[in-house]
Formats: sequence, C-alpha cells, structure tokens
Amino acid sequence: MMRFIRRRPAFVIGIAVTAFLVAVAFLSLVWTPVSPTKMQIVQKLKSPFVYGGLGTDHFGRDVLSMLMAGAWNSLSTAIAAVAIGAFIGTAIGVTVAALRGFTETVVMRVCDIIFAVPPILSAMMLGAFIGTGRFTAIIAIATFMVPVFARLTLGAALQIWAREYITAATSIGQNRAKITLFHIVPNISNQIIVQVTIQLGLAILTEAGLSFLGLGMPPPAATWGRMLADAQTYLGAAPWLAIMPGLAIALAVFGLNLLGDGLRDLLDPRDTS
Repeated sequence: MMRFIRRRPAFVIGIAVTAFLVAVAFLSLVWTPVSPTKMQIVQKLKSPFVYGGLGTDHFGRDVLSMLMAGAWNSLSTAIAAVAIGAFIGTAIGVTVAALRGFTETVVMRVCDIIFAVPPILSAMMLGAFIGTGRFTAIIAIATFMVPVFARLTLGAALQIWAREYITAATSIGQNRAKITLFHIVPNISNQIIVQVTIQLGLAILTEAGLSFLGLGMPPPAATWGRMLADAQTYLGAAPWLAIMPGLAIALAVFGLNLLGDGLRDLLDPRDTS
C-alpha cells in the first residue's frame, strides 16, 4: 500500500484535496466567518482582504462564507444523487445479468433513452411539474447516473457469471438470486466504488450547472453555480466573484478524478506494479 502511494503522488493529491473539501463542507455546518446569507449593502463588492478573506458580493455577503456553505450544498446534493443512482443502477445491472435474454435487451434500450436526455433537460422538465430545488437536482442527476451504473454492473457481472466457480455453484443447486448476492456483488464492488468516486465529480459539475440556470437550491442558500450566475454582471468590477466559485468547482472535480483514478489502480487486481 505504501509503495503504491509513493509511486502515485497524484492519488495522494486526490485524497488531500477531497479530504479538504469534505472538511470545509462539514465545518460550514457549525461555523463560517459570517453568516452566508447576511447582507451588508454598505460593504458590497469589497475586494479580497479588504473585507473578509475573499471579499463580498453585490449584496455585501461574505464570499468565503458562501463558498464554505456552497461546499456542503454541492457535496451533499452530489453524494445523494450518486448514491441513489448507484443503488438503483447496480440493482438493475446485477438483476439483468442474472436474467439475461429479453430483459437485457429491454433494459439496455431504456438506458439508451435515458442517456439521450441530459440531466439539465431532465431538471427543467421536473421543475415544470414539481418546482425547482435540491430535490429536483438530486432526482435529475440520479436519473442520469442509473444507466451509467447499470451498464457498468451488467458488464462486470457477466464476466463473473462466466467463471468456473459460478458454474460450480449453479451445478450444486444454488439459485441465481443467492449467487448474485453472495458471489457477484462482492466481486464487482471494487469497480462500483471507483465509479462512484468518478461520478461524484461529474455530479458536482452538473449540480453547479443546474444552479447556474436557477434549477438548483433556491435562494438564499449558497451554491457555487448560483455564485457564478450572479457574478456575470460584475465580471469587470469584481472578477473574484466568478473566479472563486469557479476554482472551487474545478478543485472539487480535479480532486475526485485523481482519487477515482488512484482507487481504480489500487483496487484493480490485474495491477501488479
């Protein structure tokens, strides 16, 4: 393990960046320099280090406090969406792998249809029926994640079903449900964990896009995407309003991608380095 870490410094960077973001997100639940929703019009558009660590926005709200609160809102939404998508997608994938035949054809075609509808469009359609907010963002992102995990799980499970010990288990009378639960799922769990980590970065990016369009959490909740949207008008006068949330999004996606790549190498049994 230590040899692996020394040979892959990018993995260590991914762990450090992700741990830092998670720590900031949890810290924001109990403490921020200023309330992220507190408006101080007399302090509006103050430059970084003039007022607070990262300046203020057009309402006089502290940018650092909003970034901290936005970390929790973005991460919690992404984690919830990926967890739902991974659970449903994995259940579908292992079930289809056990049944095969016509069921596989139908499910894969449904996955193709879902892939054709991007999460932002799904959120717009959901928002028209149930309104915008965190729930809409979670459902829209999770819906897009389901076919990702279903396809991954199906492919991995089919490889396990072809193994000799699965054939032996079938020959002694074990039913397919028991084989799936006790043999298939444990042997594909590593791939699911890696995919979850990678999809978290995509989910954060998607959540930011939804918030940018006004389809995420409603005001006054702080989100990185809405901070970018609000900053458009003030790019010339206050560029830090766009730079700071943009860097936060990039850092989160960068860290999670490095972590996912490292976990893939670490958990891949074919890796002999």
